[in-house]
This record gives sequence, structure tokens and C-alpha cells, in this order.
Amino acid sequence: MFLLSILAAAIAPGLSLLAYFYLKDRYEAEPVHTVIRMFIMGVLLVFPTMVLQRAFVIGFGENPILYSFVYSSLLEEFLKWFILFFLIYKHQDFDEPYDGIVYATAVSLGFATMENVMYALLFGPSVSSLVMRALLPVSGHALFGVMMGYHMGKAKFRGGTSERGELIYSLCLPVIYHGVFDYIILDAKPYWMWLMIPLMLFLWRISMARVNRANDRSPLRAVIREEEIKIS
Repeated sequence: MFLLSILAAAIAPGLSLLAYFYLKDRYEAEPVHTVIRMFIMGVLLVFPTMVLQRAFVIGFGENPILYSFVYSSLLEEFLKWFILFFLIYKHQDFDEPYDGIVYATAVSLGFATMENVMYALLFGPSVSSLVMRALLPVSGHALFGVMMGYHMGKAKFRGGTSERGELIYSLCLPVIYHGVFDYIILDAKPYWMWLMIPLMLFLWRISMARVNRANDRSPLRAVIREEEIKIS
């Protein structure tokens, strides 16, 4: 019973955040089965990521900057980006800019949820530590996913040279913010909270602005307004 409680506490934050961003889609909800599939892909990404991270540590050492910006942020965000680009970017269900945010947060939160479950099983954490993980690593992955998905959505619906630029942004921005996030935790231990709180507030602010912008760019917005005018 205790194990089930711990697992539920580890899984709940990721699913709650996924539901939150899923319901933020104002115009056309994505097929649940496709979102779940991307969430599961995020879960499965944890295992090759752990193997590669261990290989990097053995080969190049545990330097905090390398670990934060290469072994962790670059590797994790690239693998998420790779899955999104090759499995969902050309998919027929990806038919408006906000869909990028839905699918990117699904992959990111699948990854974060599996990490949380493994942490709970290995370390048997207290409720307070699980709450802290929900507020920081799990939320962090969700916000990195918002950035990735926002620019991937812009890339798909802009085309041309802008598409390449937005695809680069969709990878580079999450890598940078994720690296800063990890570096604060690893190397700013005496005062890390004083840096982390402003960072998380900033990430939430820009992420919610991007959520609203992505919805505003939906081609379905004009269609729905026309239908509302006809009805009225």
C-alpha cells in the first residue's frame, strides 16, 4: 500500500501538468491516443538516456558544466526533439501551432514522470521531496517542452527559411534553459533556491505567453469565429 502511494505521488504531477497543457488548446483537442503514445515515447527515452549519460561520465568525467549542458540538457532535449521531429512533425494530427506544445509536453512529461518513478523506487523519498520534485524537475521538463513545441509549431506553419530557423530554436532554447536549470542545482548549492525561484517564475511567464501566442495563431480561430457570426 505504501509503495502504491509513493508511485501515485510520483506519477500524479506529470499527468496533471499534461492534462493542464492539453486542456489549454482552445480550438481542437488532439487525439488522446496520439498524446498517450508520445507520453510513452518519453517514458522509454529515459533508458537509453541513462546508458548514454553513464558512458559520458565514464569517458569525460563529471564536470558540472559538461554534465549540465551536454550530458543532461543537450542529450535529453535532443532525444525529445528527435522523437517529435520524426514521429509527429509531419503527422496529420499536427494541424495547428499549439499542437506542437501538446506533443512536446507529452514527450517531456513522459520522460520526467519515469525519472520521478525511478527516483521514488530507488530512494523511497518523503512527501516533501516529491512535492519539491513536482515543482522543479517535473515542471521544468514541462516548460522546456512548451518552448520546444512552440517553435516547432511555428516552424511547421511558416515554411521556407523561417522553418529551419524555428526548428533550430526549438532545440537550442530548451537546451540552454535546461542546462542553466541543472547547473544551478549542481553547482550553486548554498544559494541555489535564490536563483531557482526567479528562473522558474521567468520560465512559467514566458511559457504561458507562448501558450497564448500559439493558440492565437491557430488557423481554426478564424473558422470558429465565422461559424459563431453565422449562428448569431
